[in-house]
Amino acid sequence: MRETVAERWSRRVFLTLLTLFVVVPLYVMVTTALKPLKDVRDSFSWIPARPTFEAFVDMWDTVPLGLYLGNSLIVSTTAAVLSVAIAILAAYATSRWKFRGRGVFLASVLSTQMFPGILFLLPLFLIYVNIGNATGIELYATRTGLVITYLTFSLPFSIWMLVGYFDSIPRELDEAASVDGAGPMRILFRVLLPTAVPGILAVLVYAFMTAWGEVLFASVMTDETTRTVAVGLSGYSTQYDVYWNQIMAASLVVSVPVVAAFLFLQKYFVAGLTAGAVK
Repeated sequence: MRETVAERWSRRVFLTLLTLFVVVPLYVMVTTALKPLKDVRDSFSWIPARPTFEAFVDMWDTVPLGLYLGNSLIVSTTAAVLSVAIAILAAYATSRWKFRGRGVFLASVLSTQMFPGILFLLPLFLIYVNIGNATGIELYATRTGLVITYLTFSLPFSIWMLVGYFDSIPRELDEAASVDGAGPMRILFRVLLPTAVPGILAVLVYAFMTAWGEVLFASVMTDETTRTVAVGLSGYSTQYDVYWNQIMAASLVVSVPVVAAFLFLQKYFVAGLTAGAVK
Protein backbone atom coordinates (compact mmCIF):
# COMPACT_ATOMS: atom_id res chain seq x y z
CA MET A 1 0.00 0.00 0.00
CA ARG A 2 1.18 3.44 -0.92
CA GLU A 3 1.37 6.07 1.80
CA THR A 4 -0.82 9.10 1.20
CA VAL A 5 0.34 12.69 1.71
CA ALA A 6 -1.86 13.05 4.80
CA GLU A 7 -0.48 9.85 6.33
CA ARG A 8 3.09 10.94 5.61
CA TRP A 9 2.64 14.32 7.28
CA SER A 10 0.77 12.79 10.21
CA ARG A 11 3.67 10.42 10.74
CA ARG A 12 6.18 13.26 10.58
CA VAL A 13 4.24 15.41 13.03
CA PHE A 14 3.79 12.52 15.46
CA LEU A 15 7.47 11.53 15.34
CA THR A 16 8.53 15.17 15.76
CA LEU A 17 6.34 15.59 18.83
CA LEU A 18 7.56 12.30 20.25
CA THR A 19 11.18 13.34 19.69
CA LEU A 20 10.62 16.67 21.42
CA PHE A 21 8.89 14.90 24.30
CA VAL A 22 12.04 12.82 24.85
CA VAL A 23 14.79 15.29 23.93
CA VAL A 24 13.59 18.46 25.68
CA PRO A 25 13.66 17.05 29.25
CA LEU A 26 17.08 15.51 28.56
CA TYR A 27 18.35 18.85 27.25
CA VAL A 28 17.07 20.64 30.36
CA MET A 29 18.85 18.07 32.54
CA VAL A 30 22.15 18.62 30.73
CA THR A 31 21.94 22.43 30.76
CA THR A 32 20.92 22.48 34.43
CA ALA A 33 23.90 20.27 35.30
CA LEU A 34 26.18 22.73 33.50
CA LYS A 35 24.91 25.77 35.43
CA PRO A 36 26.13 27.09 38.79
CA LEU A 37 23.54 26.69 41.54
CA LYS A 38 22.93 30.45 41.63
CA ASP A 39 21.99 30.48 37.93
CA VAL A 40 19.65 27.52 38.44
CA ARG A 41 17.78 29.44 41.12
CA ASP A 42 17.43 32.50 38.89
CA SER A 43 14.97 32.75 36.01
CA PHE A 44 15.07 29.80 33.63
CA SER A 45 17.26 30.05 30.52
CA TRP A 46 17.66 27.50 27.77
CA ILE A 47 21.38 28.21 27.29
CA PRO A 48 23.75 28.35 30.30
CA ALA A 49 25.30 31.81 30.67
CA ARG A 50 28.35 30.44 32.50
CA PRO A 51 28.79 26.75 31.66
CA THR A 52 30.76 24.82 34.27
CA PHE A 53 31.45 21.21 35.25
CA GLU A 54 31.49 22.12 38.92
CA ALA A 55 28.34 20.09 39.67
CA PHE A 56 29.92 16.93 38.20
CA VAL A 57 32.81 17.32 40.66
CA ASP A 58 30.89 18.41 43.76
CA MET A 59 28.22 15.70 43.48
CA TRP A 60 30.68 13.04 44.70
CA ASP A 61 31.27 14.94 47.98
CA THR A 62 27.75 16.15 48.75
CA VAL A 63 26.56 12.56 49.15
CA PRO A 64 28.59 9.30 49.01
CA LEU A 65 27.52 8.74 45.41
CA GLY A 66 30.37 6.31 44.75
CA LEU A 67 29.15 4.04 47.55
CA TYR A 68 25.55 4.18 46.34
CA LEU A 69 26.62 3.52 42.76
CA GLY A 70 28.66 0.51 43.84
CA ASN A 71 25.75 -0.86 45.87
CA SER A 72 23.42 -0.52 42.89
CA LEU A 73 25.86 -2.23 40.53
CA ILE A 74 26.40 -5.16 42.92
CA VAL A 75 22.73 -5.61 43.81
CA SER A 76 21.36 -5.14 40.28
CA THR A 77 23.95 -7.37 38.62
CA THR A 78 23.58 -10.13 41.22
CA ALA A 79 19.78 -10.02 41.09
CA ALA A 80 19.79 -10.10 37.28
CA VAL A 81 22.23 -13.02 37.02
CA LEU A 82 20.45 -15.08 39.69
CA SER A 83 17.07 -14.32 38.13
CA VAL A 84 18.24 -15.53 34.72
CA ALA A 85 20.00 -18.63 36.11
CA ILE A 86 16.96 -19.78 38.10
CA ALA A 87 14.50 -18.80 35.37
CA ILE A 88 16.40 -20.84 32.76
CA LEU A 89 16.06 -24.05 34.78
CA ALA A 90 12.42 -23.41 35.72
CA ALA A 91 11.42 -22.41 32.19
CA TYR A 92 13.21 -25.39 30.64
CA ALA A 93 11.40 -27.85 32.89
CA THR A 94 8.05 -26.13 32.36
CA SER A 95 8.43 -25.87 28.60
CA ARG A 96 9.80 -29.32 27.83
CA TRP A 97 7.87 -31.52 30.29
CA LYS A 98 4.17 -31.94 30.89
CA PHE A 99 3.50 -32.51 34.57
CA ARG A 100 0.54 -32.25 36.91
CA GLY A 101 0.04 -28.69 38.09
CA ARG A 102 1.92 -27.12 35.18
CA GLY A 103 -0.97 -24.80 34.35
CA VAL A 104 -1.41 -23.85 38.00
CA PHE A 105 2.30 -23.10 38.28
CA LEU A 106 2.27 -20.82 35.21
CA ALA A 107 -0.89 -19.08 36.42
CA SER A 108 0.67 -18.54 39.84
CA VAL A 109 3.83 -17.12 38.26
CA LEU A 110 1.83 -14.71 36.13
CA SER A 111 -0.56 -13.73 38.93
CA THR A 112 2.30 -12.36 41.03
CA GLN A 113 2.62 -9.53 38.51
CA MET A 114 -0.97 -8.43 39.17
CA PHE A 115 -0.33 -7.17 42.70
CA PRO A 116 1.35 -3.86 43.55
CA GLY A 117 4.75 -4.20 45.12
CA ILE A 118 3.77 -2.30 48.25
CA LEU A 119 1.67 -5.30 49.34
CA PHE A 120 4.87 -7.35 49.75
CA LEU A 121 6.82 -4.65 51.57
CA LEU A 122 5.57 -5.25 55.12
CA PRO A 123 5.60 -9.10 54.91
CA LEU A 124 9.19 -9.11 53.60
CA PHE A 125 10.25 -6.61 56.26
CA LEU A 126 8.77 -8.76 59.04
CA ILE A 127 10.27 -11.95 57.58
CA TYR A 128 13.75 -10.42 57.43
CA VAL A 129 13.56 -9.04 60.96
CA ASN A 130 12.26 -12.34 62.40
CA ILE A 131 14.92 -14.36 60.57
CA GLY A 132 17.59 -12.06 61.99
CA ASN A 133 16.22 -12.39 65.52
CA ALA A 134 15.81 -16.16 65.33
CA THR A 135 18.96 -17.23 63.49
CA GLY A 136 21.32 -14.26 63.59
CA ILE A 137 21.37 -14.16 59.78
CA GLU A 138 20.93 -10.51 58.93
CA LEU A 139 18.88 -9.84 55.80
CA TYR A 140 17.40 -6.47 56.70
CA ALA A 141 19.55 -3.52 55.61
CA THR A 142 21.92 -5.80 53.69
CA ARG A 143 22.66 -6.17 50.01
CA THR A 144 21.85 -9.89 50.24
CA GLY A 145 18.37 -9.12 51.54
CA LEU A 146 17.84 -6.57 48.79
CA VAL A 147 18.86 -9.09 46.13
CA ILE A 148 16.36 -11.61 47.49
CA THR A 149 13.70 -8.88 47.53
CA TYR A 150 14.28 -8.05 43.88
CA LEU A 151 14.12 -11.72 42.95
CA THR A 152 10.57 -11.89 44.32
CA PHE A 153 9.24 -9.76 41.47
CA SER A 154 11.84 -10.14 38.68
CA LEU A 155 11.99 -13.94 38.79
CA PRO A 156 8.30 -14.67 37.99
CA PHE A 157 8.34 -12.44 34.92
CA SER A 158 11.69 -13.91 33.84
CA ILE A 159 10.28 -17.43 34.05
CA TRP A 160 7.19 -16.44 32.07
CA MET A 161 9.26 -14.82 29.31
CA LEU A 162 11.68 -17.74 28.97
CA VAL A 163 8.89 -20.32 28.95
CA GLY A 164 7.43 -18.55 25.92
CA TYR A 165 10.85 -18.39 24.29
CA PHE A 166 11.67 -22.06 24.88
CA ASP A 167 8.23 -23.00 23.52
CA SER A 168 9.16 -21.26 20.25
CA ILE A 169 12.29 -23.42 19.81
CA PRO A 170 11.49 -26.56 17.77
CA ARG A 171 11.44 -29.75 19.82
CA GLU A 172 13.11 -31.53 16.91
CA LEU A 173 16.40 -30.07 18.19
CA ASP A 174 15.90 -31.86 21.49
CA GLU A 175 15.03 -35.12 19.76
CA ALA A 176 18.08 -34.94 17.48
CA ALA A 177 20.38 -34.33 20.45
CA SER A 178 18.68 -37.13 22.40
CA VAL A 179 19.29 -39.57 19.53
CA ASP A 180 22.99 -38.65 19.73
CA GLY A 181 23.00 -39.64 23.41
CA ALA A 182 22.62 -36.23 25.06
CA GLY A 183 20.83 -36.07 28.40
CA PRO A 184 18.41 -33.35 29.53
CA MET A 185 21.07 -31.04 31.01
CA ARG A 186 23.36 -31.45 28.03
CA ILE A 187 20.47 -30.63 25.71
CA LEU A 188 19.80 -27.50 27.74
CA PHE A 189 23.38 -26.21 27.84
CA ARG A 190 24.60 -27.40 24.42
CA VAL A 191 21.49 -27.02 22.27
CA LEU A 192 18.84 -24.73 23.76
CA LEU A 193 20.92 -22.06 25.48
CA PRO A 194 22.93 -21.07 22.36
CA THR A 195 19.63 -20.78 20.49
CA ALA A 196 17.96 -18.83 23.27
CA VAL A 197 20.64 -16.14 23.66
CA PRO A 198 18.32 -13.26 22.54
CA GLY A 199 15.63 -14.25 25.03
CA ILE A 200 18.12 -14.73 27.86
CA LEU A 201 19.73 -11.34 27.26
CA ALA A 202 16.30 -9.70 27.11
CA VAL A 203 15.46 -11.15 30.53
CA LEU A 204 18.88 -10.12 31.85
CA VAL A 205 18.42 -6.51 30.74
CA TYR A 206 14.88 -6.41 32.12
CA ALA A 207 15.93 -7.76 35.53
CA PHE A 208 18.88 -5.36 35.72
CA MET A 209 16.83 -2.31 34.79
CA THR A 210 14.08 -3.25 37.24
CA ALA A 211 16.53 -3.53 40.13
CA TRP A 212 18.53 -0.46 39.10
CA GLY A 213 15.63 1.98 39.21
CA GLU A 214 13.64 0.47 42.09
CA VAL A 215 12.92 2.94 44.92
CA LEU A 216 10.16 1.59 47.19
CA PHE A 217 11.91 -1.48 48.62
CA ALA A 218 15.35 0.13 48.54
CA SER A 219 14.15 3.04 50.67
CA VAL A 220 12.92 0.69 53.43
CA MET A 221 15.27 -2.30 53.20
CA THR A 222 18.57 -0.36 53.27
CA ASP A 223 20.55 1.89 55.57
CA GLU A 224 23.34 4.44 55.02
CA THR A 225 25.89 1.80 54.02
CA THR A 226 23.70 -0.33 51.73
CA ARG A 227 21.60 2.41 50.12
CA THR A 228 21.26 2.25 46.33
CA VAL A 229 21.70 5.13 43.96
CA ALA A 230 17.97 5.43 43.17
CA VAL A 231 17.35 6.30 46.83
CA GLY A 232 20.67 8.08 47.38
CA LEU A 233 19.79 10.82 44.89
CA SER A 234 17.36 12.18 47.47
CA GLY A 235 20.40 13.18 49.55
CA TYR A 236 20.93 16.20 47.33
CA SER A 237 17.73 17.65 48.79
CA THR A 238 18.31 18.73 52.40
CA GLN A 239 16.23 20.59 54.95
CA TYR A 240 17.92 23.85 54.03
CA ASP A 241 18.78 23.57 50.35
CA VAL A 242 18.26 21.62 47.12
CA TYR A 243 21.28 21.16 44.86
CA TRP A 244 19.42 21.02 41.57
CA ASN A 245 22.49 21.15 39.37
CA GLN A 246 24.11 18.25 41.25
CA ILE A 247 20.88 16.22 41.11
CA MET A 248 20.82 16.59 37.34
CA ALA A 249 24.53 15.79 37.03
CA ALA A 250 24.20 12.70 39.21
CA SER A 251 21.12 11.57 37.33
CA LEU A 252 23.03 11.74 34.06
CA VAL A 253 25.98 9.82 35.48
CA VAL A 254 23.93 7.02 37.07
CA SER A 255 21.91 6.53 33.86
CA VAL A 256 25.07 5.68 31.89
CA PRO A 257 25.27 1.96 32.88
CA VAL A 258 21.64 1.28 31.96
CA VAL A 259 21.78 3.25 28.69
CA ALA A 260 25.08 1.61 27.69
CA ALA A 261 23.76 -1.89 28.46
CA PHE A 262 20.54 -1.24 26.56
CA LEU A 263 22.32 0.16 23.48
CA PHE A 264 24.86 -2.66 23.47
CA LEU A 265 22.21 -5.38 23.78
CA GLN A 266 19.43 -3.61 21.86
CA LYS A 267 19.17 -6.07 18.98
CA TYR A 268 19.02 -9.02 21.38
CA PHE A 269 16.55 -7.22 23.62
CA VAL A 270 14.07 -6.59 20.78
CA ALA A 271 14.48 -10.11 19.43
CA GLY A 272 13.95 -11.62 22.85
CA LEU A 273 10.80 -9.64 23.58
CA THR A 274 9.18 -10.56 20.28
CA ALA A 275 10.21 -14.21 20.33
CA GLY A 276 7.34 -16.62 20.55
CA ALA A 277 4.76 -13.92 19.78
CA VAL A 278 3.96 -15.61 16.45
CA LYS A 279 3.84 -19.37 16.19
